[in-house]
Amino acid sequence: MPRIEYDDEDDFDDLHENGPGLWQRLATWGLAAAAIGLGFLIPYTLYLNHQVGARFGQLQWQLPTRVYARPLALSPGLAMDAQTLKTELDAASYRDDGAGVRPGTYARDGGRWLIASRGFNDVTGPVGPSRIQVQLGDGRVSGVRDLMGKRDVRSARLDPARIATLYGQKQEERRLVRIEEVPELLVTGLQAVEDKDFAHHHGIDLSGMLRAAWVTVRSHGESMQGGSTLTQQLARSGLLGIGREQTITRKFNEILYALLIEARYDKRTILETYLNQVYLGQRGAQAIRGVAAASDYWFGRDLRDLDTEQIALLIGMVRGPSYYDARRNPERALERRDFVLGKMRNSKLITDAEYARALKKPLGVTDAPGSTAANRFPAYVDLVRRQLAHDYPADALQGAGLSVMTGMSPSAQAYAEGAVTRTLKSIGSAKRPPLQAGLVLTDVHDGEVRAVVGSRVFSEPGFNRAVEAQRPVGSLLKPFVYLLALAQPGRWSLASYVDDGPVTITLDNGKRWSPDNSDGRSHGNVRLLDALAQSMNRATVRVGMQVKPERLADLIHTLAGIDATSNPSLILGAVDESPYAMAQLYQFLASGGEIQPLHAVRGVLDRNGKTVNRYDKAPAPAQAGDAIAARIVTSALQYAVTSGTGRQLVADGLGRLKPAGKTGTSNDSRDSWFAGWTGDHLAVIWVGNDQNQPTGLYGATGAMRVWSGIFSRLPSASLDVSNKGLDWQWIEGSHGTDAGCPGARRIPFVAGFAPAYQPCVYAPPADAIDPNDPNAPQQGFGQAVREGFRQIFGLDDPAKRAPQPQQPQPQQPAQQPPPSP
Repeated sequence: MPRIEYDDEDDFDDLHENGPGLWQRLATWGLAAAAIGLGFLIPYTLYLNHQVGARFGQLQWQLPTRVYARPLALSPGLAMDAQTLKTELDAASYRDDGAGVRPGTYARDGGRWLIASRGFNDVTGPVGPSRIQVQLGDGRVSGVRDLMGKRDVRSARLDPARIATLYGQKQEERRLVRIEEVPELLVTGLQAVEDKDFAHHHGIDLSGMLRAAWVTVRSHGESMQGGSTLTQQLARSGLLGIGREQTITRKFNEILYALLIEARYDKRTILETYLNQVYLGQRGAQAIRGVAAASDYWFGRDLRDLDTEQIALLIGMVRGPSYYDARRNPERALERRDFVLGKMRNSKLITDAEYARALKKPLGVTDAPGSTAANRFPAYVDLVRRQLAHDYPADALQGAGLSVMTGMSPSAQAYAEGAVTRTLKSIGSAKRPPLQAGLVLTDVHDGEVRAVVGSRVFSEPGFNRAVEAQRPVGSLLKPFVYLLALAQPGRWSLASYVDDGPVTITLDNGKRWSPDNSDGRSHGNVRLLDALAQSMNRATVRVGMQVKPERLADLIHTLAGIDATSNPSLILGAVDESPYAMAQLYQFLASGGEIQPLHAVRGVLDRNGKTVNRYDKAPAPAQAGDAIAARIVTSALQYAVTSGTGRQLVADGLGRLKPAGKTGTSNDSRDSWFAGWTGDHLAVIWVGNDQNQPTGLYGATGAMRVWSGIFSRLPSASLDVSNKGLDWQWIEGSHGTDAGCPGARRIPFVAGFAPAYQPCVYAPPADAIDPNDPNAPQQGFGQAVREGFRQIFGLDDPAKRAPQPQQPQPQQPAQQPPPSP
């Protein structure tokens, strides 16, 4: 060791004399520096500890609010076909794996379907997972069997499809899961690949950090190796506000955070938080956070339904979701996935056979991201927002972590959109503005809205014509004019006569109003049944003026909240309304006289799956008088379909549904309307253009074609009108008669108000065709009408039955036709 030389003795003496003071000063400086460091570190650590407690401990993420379709309830007798069932299952992200054993899968063998459902929370409470067998036949569900309980059941519900997501300010797609809901292979595989000592360290892995630093130094910075634990990754994931920049300060904060997290929380809580927070992709402005959201985003599957190779891909993407993006960089993603599979095999998490099988599988990602899309059905969700606005302002919904359970039917929505697309394409004209459509489809049993179309471009938000368009409704109001008349059975019936000749009404302002028929003709004295079925304007005005426009205005306000002035022109539909408002009005008829408020929302659940609001209360039963009047008008509108303005539906093959419906056309054919219903569904449709120019379409050539396109595919029960309170009688002229009497028609009356009976006095000539000869041609209007009614209502051919004379009924005198003008 070299020896220190001093120039003289004095230097040595000074050092010796001052030495103790210098060492003391150095020690003091060291202690001061340590105190300053501790003085900074302790408060800073306390501050970080507070941050951990406030942001990590409470786990108050901003969760998106999710909007769901209705659960599909399968029960024997339900109208259903194979295509519709498949559409419903696909919408809910079920997959056909040929077995139907794992939740979220199904298998099909002819008409037999094996379906393994997932559990879910509904407004009525939790619904557990199940495995069922559904048998289809003749357009219906013929049987439902619980394969777990090995018994036939009356009904089974399948978890609903997600149709929209309402994000908060952070635009993060996340679905919280408990660790027991995560596949075990995902939990153990993540640790094997990212942090094999997770169960033993205290937040940081010193050996791993040194190893990573050594690799970096040896490669001169060209090769970087991660040395962070899962706890450190969680700390810098954004949950605690640490950035991702590579700085000493950031790394220092990360280490402190990791140590504090490990000191405060157990391993289970840390791992569960990581699984819900880890970043695994990006869709536009929406960050995909957590393994549950990532499973849906990449594979369109529930987390519980993932296969080994898909789990490996998710774990592999933790290292870099953009770099290993399976849609943009499939080769990188495949290499990374196979690396993770190897780690799993080496760690004995999977067998050699499973490893070999998984290696052969493709990545399995969907072509397009799963249902993490913000809004798949903007028109329907717009209606949902409107109906929730009273209880949930927009800011209260965004990112609130709620589950909004709606009444949407994915199959009905798909069929409605398809029918609009096909119809507008076929009837559009390059010489006119582009056609648009608005459509509302409901369930006649409970008033739930099953489908909404607000534009010909379904995926784009904007002007919702189903709700916002205010268009002249034309003849769609006529059934309610007749409803008011038929509610006075002592005065009116469908057999009553009314004059369809020219009519002039003097208005309050002194002007004269003389409406014309659409065909420009007068039809003389006609029955109410024919006046409604053929949509005769003049006859309807005469009826409407007798029942009073004021009463019509009151009726439509009571049934649908429609505010209209009580001018005589209201009788012919001189009021502007939306398809939604008209659907609410027609729901009264379609439901058999019940007051059913339409609702898109069934209920709202909080983030824990508990119901906080319900909107699906059962409607009050129809009053007897309302029900009878609704049945008679419905029967008349069934006749309008078979023999009136809606007869094209029968030609389209929809007579099997026995639908009731009414066309509507505004002046100059600017607006085409149709309202029609079956035993299950009502649909009200408007077709027109935004420029309010003539379309050249009538109700039957525009909107009704859309209706036909929907119900040609949508399974629905036939409309079998109840006979309760009704008395069906054969009539000829103004009196009841025998079924076989020429010109006789079978018409429903309010029980007790049918016309008096008179036996048929018609005597055929000697050379007349024998009506009992099955080979003889059938002639005459009366026979054609009888045949039409037989097909509509499923009646036996009255001409082949022996007439059954009826006793005269004293209840009501026969109504005589008014004289022709």
